[in-house]
Amino acid sequence: MIEGLMQTASPYGCDETVERLKAAAAAVPMGLVAHINGQANAAKKGLAVDCDQILEVFRPDFAVRVWAARKEAGLDIPLRLHIYALGGRTMVAYRRPSRVFAPYGHPDLDVLGAELDAIFTGIIERALVF
Repeated sequence: MIEGLMQTASPYGCDETVERLKAAAAAVPMGLVAHINGQANAAKKGLAVDCDQILEVFRPDFAVRVWAARKEAGLDIPLRLHIYALGGRTMVAYRRPSRVFAPYGHPDLDVLGAELDAIFTGIIERALVF
């Protein structure tokens, strides 16, 4: 297992999982920065790919806090949710924000990472209804 990588199976299909995650992110509230649909992009080239999508989420107020702490940490925002098929199931994975920001060694990023850990846990719980 990769340290800080959170993975869970969704009880829903790919598209419904994606839509539920978008709604959950908006409800907490986090902004949807980008939706990268790997399966749709592959289809444009005539390639069939099972569920493989990425949602990039963040908020401007969090971005300002990242930049104020360590400008270089801007490389790691927005944060991502990866929705994919594995073994006939729809999976959701993300890197815990506290682990994303830990290498920068800044106490403000440690605080922000902990806040974002709780937010991302909330997104998953809300979307997948545990």
